[in-house]
This record gives sequence, structure tokens and C-alpha cells, in this order.
Amino acid sequence: MHAIRLHEFGPAENLVLDELPDLTPGPGEVRIAVEASGVHLLDTTLRRGEAGGPLPLPELPTIPGREVAGIVDALGPGVDDDWYGRRVVAHLGMVPGGYAEQAVTAVGTLFPVPGGLTSAEAVAAVGTGRTALGIVELERPTADDVVLVPSAAGGVGWLLVQAARHAGARVVAAARGAERTAALEGLGAHLVVDYGRPDWADRVRERFGGVTLVYDGVGGALGRTALELLNPGGRFAMFGWSAGEATRIETADLIGRGITAGWLGQRMRALPGGIPGLAARSLELAGRGWWRPLVTTYPLADAARAHADLEGRRALGKVVLTASR
Repeated sequence: MHAIRLHEFGPAENLVLDELPDLTPGPGEVRIAVEASGVHLLDTTLRRGEAGGPLPLPELPTIPGREVAGIVDALGPGVDDDWYGRRVVAHLGMVPGGYAEQAVTAVGTLFPVPGGLTSAEAVAAVGTGRTALGIVELERPTADDVVLVPSAAGGVGWLLVQAARHAGARVVAAARGAERTAALEGLGAHLVVDYGRPDWADRVRERFGGVTLVYDGVGGALGRTALELLNPGGRFAMFGWSAGEATRIETADLIGRGITAGWLGQRMRALPGGIPGLAARSLELAGRGWWRPLVTTYPLADAARAHADLEGRRALGKVVLTASR
């Protein structure tokens, strides 16, 4: 099989295509002929050799990636024959190995891919989809809300816009650059703003007077501007900081304006069914068209370009590698 391996921490160019022996599933495992592999921003951090976040630095050489979809083409001992030949998607958990033509995982991690979803969309639904669903379940939008989604053209943000619209909220979708804002125009947001423009916050105030709920996965200066748009009594839901640092929040912000702010990450595990339950529900919602992931695909061999585009904010939605067969 072919796989992308990292032999030395550093720039995206350190990701190289290697030929390796085929994988053999062990007891209770299956082998997946991978059609799509998810790429996460955290993958780029680990590739650079930067510690932090929920995952430790891997031992080298390593095959990055933890989200895969494809066809089960081999069964380990003890696995029901019904799994053979099925289209499945899986999150590999703490064990990397997704950027490859084959992946081995425990049968308990598998989800059947709903009809009508591509493998790339299934990867997005099981990864970014479960995150977006957890955010919405922990901080539910309502028909009375004005919801601001910074980085709305990213994988999670794209789904949050759709979820807020389904709840009847008025939605402000923010992205940087003409290509990203143009992509958002057909998603149903009530206002699309380019946060690269200095007047973007003024446009929000002119249209709505402020917002009542912010889904912040960006942090930094953008997150702080979003916080200052929040009306008294509003909610600030934090789930990441792609800008490199979390949004600065002071006690005076909470007391002086009566707003609430919280980090949602670990709270998702306490939801009914935990993280696997969120993944299953996200796939079900995508399968019946309640929401639809946005994906940007790259051939497996172009993993270095995919990483570079993700780091440079040039890719729309969820970045996915596709294997050619």
C-alpha cells in the first residue's frame, strides 16, 4: 500500500509518499480500503513538532491522520462476516494511520456510511460534524438569537451556520476573503461579512445592533472583536483557537455586561452517548440532508499541499485526502 509518512518534524514538505506492506487486521479488527482521509488543523501542529492539545507528539516515522472512510476488504478473527464489503467510516482515536490506502481499526469504531453521502462527506460528518453537533447541543441556538459564526467557511463553522438556520436564528457568517464569503452566500446566512475588512463589526451593529450568541473557534483578535459584539446577557461559546491563542476574556466582561462564556471541549464527552454518539447522530443528520458538510479534496500524494493550504487558510471546509483506485 501507499501511505504518507512523516520522518522528521518540520514543514509540510516533510510529508512524503512511501510504499509499505499491506496491513493485516488482528482479532476484532477490520481492514479498510481507504477512499477518503480527514486532515485536521491539529495534524499540522503535530507535524511541526509542537506539543500541546489533546494528542502527544508521535514517534517517527508516523502516518498522520485519524479519520477514514472506505470499503471493508479484510476481516480479523472474530469479526462478523456481514462487515465484509460494507462502506464504513471510522475515527481511529489516539492511534494515527489515516493518510494511507489502508487502515486497520477495531470493529467497534465503525459506522456504516448512509446512502447518498460520499466518503469525503462521511469523513467530515464523523469528524467536524460530531464537533459541530456537540457545540450546538451544549449551547443551543434559538429563534430569538442573532448568532455570529467566525470562520464560517471552515469545516465546523459551515455546519454551525446550517444548524443555527434550522433553529430559526438570524445568522451572521464571517470569513476572510472574497472566495470564502462568496461560498457562504448560498448557505442561508442573513449577513455575510469579510472579517478582513476593518468595518466588518460595524456592519453587524448596523444590521442587528449586536449579537446574542458567538461560536468562537478562532480566538485571538478576531475572537475579541466578536466578544465585544455580544449584547448584554449574550453567550460566548469557545471551542478552539485557530488563530494561535484563545480569546482574551476578563472578569469585567462577564460582570459588567452579564454575558456568559465557557469552553465546550471537555463537556462534549458528558453528553448522552459521548463522542461516538455525536458521530453517529452527525452522520444520520448528514444522511437525511439536515446538514451537508463542505469539503476540499486533494489526492493522497498531495498531502503536503493540503497541509500548506490548511495552514494558509486557502482551503474551504473540511480538508480531505482521496486515494486513487
